[in-house]
Order: sequence, then C-alpha cells, then structure tokens
Amino acid sequence: MLALVVVAHPCSDSLTHGLAARAEAGLRAAGYEVALVDLYAIGFRAAMSEEERSAYHSDQPILDPVIAEHAHLLSTASIVVFAYPTWWSGLPAILKGWIERVIVPGVGFTFDERTGKVKPGLDNITHLIGISTYGSPRTAVRLINDNGRRTIARALRMSCGLRARTRWRGLYSVDTSSASERQEFAASVERTLALL
Repeated sequence: MLALVVVAHPCSDSLTHGLAARAEAGLRAAGYEVALVDLYAIGFRAAMSEEERSAYHSDQPILDPVIAEHAHLLSTASIVVFAYPTWWSGLPAILKGWIERVIVPGVGFTFDERTGKVKPGLDNITHLIGISTYGSPRTAVRLINDNGRRTIARALRMSCGLRARTRWRGLYSVDTSSASERQEFAASVERTLALL
C-alpha cells in the first residue's frame, strides 16, 4: 500500500518538514510504503504554462514528465497527506499550483459524455489528510473559512469518491505555542497516522 506525502514549505528545517517526517514515520509504522514529494526541494513550478492550459481538455493534458510522475503516484496511492503552513488563510502558492497542474482531467476526474457530469478519477484514495500550522487561533481561522482545508477536504475529496475519508491535524496559534506544545502536536500526528 502506498501513501503519498506532499510537503510545501521553503525551509527544510521548518516545523512543517518536521511534521511531514513524523507523518512518514507513522505511516511506515502502519505498514505503508511512503513516497515523499517536497515541492520546494525539487524546484516545482507552480504556474501552469500556456501550453499546459491549452492541453488541459485534450487527450494528453500532462506535458511535463515531473507532473506525469506525480499523477502516477497520486493514482496509485491509497492515502495522500498534505503538510503545509496556512498563509493568508489558504494553501501556499506552490501547493495550489501542484493541485492545478497534477489533478487534471483523466487524473482527478473524468467527464461522463452521456450526462455531462464530472466523475471522480481518484477512487483509489481512501484517506486525505491535512497537516497545517496556523498563525491565528482556531476561532479566527474558522471565521475566515480555512480555505486550504476546504480545498483539500471538500473540493479535492470530490475527486476521490464517496468512500474517501478526511482527517485534519491543525496546530493553531503556532507563533505563540511553546516547544512542548509543538512537540506534543508532532507526536500526535505520528500517532494518528500510525493507526491508519
């Protein structure tokens, strides 16, 4: 069984990277093979090119070999974990770009020619898991709709079918949290994923 962990933070020594490592350890303890994609480390280009946009609705919407590799990982994984900081109440641009460039027609969804409706393309995914840090307290995050969480837990989940479950692990008020609070949160991430 494959679990895909997608990390989006520019600093390799960040709390986000530490949380991704704990997630990976938990998944391995649960018996999963883990593929880790560190978007900044690989220099992932977030912006969709004009050529990619033109190819979007074609029979070959993926033009970049890196995107093809990530689409393959996504289409074979049963668990997908996103580890990222919430910036400006949403996903970092690099992660939003990854979603836009990888989850294209034929990967994330297909169109039913008879009804014209969208059909999920990632029904292999049983769990979508978000791990995020927030500068604001939880009540403030709820007031602004937590757009990154909504993108993953609602919009992306629609591409995974009805049996996909979502789990969320958020560390709120991270800027004023203590080292022990951050350590306990990291341990809880590992424990949660070890139980999958």
